[in-house]
Amino acid sequence: MKILGVIPARYASSRFPGKPLAVINGKTMIQRVFEQVKQASKITDVIIATDDSRIMETVSGFGGLAMLTSSSHLNGTSRCAEVFDKANTQKPNFYDGVVNIQGDEPFIDPEQINQLCDILIKKKAGIATLAKKIGNDDDLFNPNTVKVVFGVDGLALYFSRSPIPFIRNHDKSTWLKNASFYKHIGIYGFAKSTLAEIVSLEPAKLELVESLEQLRWLENGLEITVEITDFESVGIDTPEDLEKLINKS
Repeated sequence: MKILGVIPARYASSRFPGKPLAVINGKTMIQRVFEQVKQASKITDVIIATDDSRIMETVSGFGGLAMLTSSSHLNGTSRCAEVFDKANTQKPNFYDGVVNIQGDEPFIDPEQINQLCDILIKKKAGIATLAKKIGNDDDLFNPNTVKVVFGVDGLALYFSRSPIPFIRNHDKSTWLKNASFYKHIGIYGFAKSTLAEIVSLEPAKLELVESLEQLRWLENGLEITVEITDFESVGIDTPEDLEKLINKS
């Protein structure tokens, strides 16, 4: 099974303009993400999806491959789908699936990417993603930390910015002692046919309420297979996040 790795990289971030070109210890963020993905043995090819010529030039400079995409995409999934379609036009029916890797996680673990590929290959999942057990109240009650619950079959039941499940008759300070909670790790693998179906869907009510794209898929009856990971990479949303990362390294 041949799987394409796509890294969406948008220049005009509201909180951190030019984020993909931010330098971390001598290398741009997008180069670091690209190099981590290239280490994933189950990824056949890697393409950076961007809407900006400056990112295109930077990628070309370090020997990577980038495609220029529309500036009208509202999320990384649709940008990823455009690249996947173009790649399949160049190599008809060559790729069987795609992994969408966040462009702001410069130290993502290649084995997590391989894990997603295995879900697509061995479980023949339409959509694959990862979750990590939550171990502190800050993550549990932070609305920016997306939570997920899933069934015994590993299929996602729901994603939320609220802590789920709600533990009745227990003080919130004891919730972590009385149940297991999982943080969603926001990288996805898609089978080719599923990706084509996803991009044709209209925004859904739950998605709009929680501002979580994956709820559109669940609300339309698509299955999302979730596996547990013990690793969590550092995402960079703001210049302050970058400063903290540099100071730690």
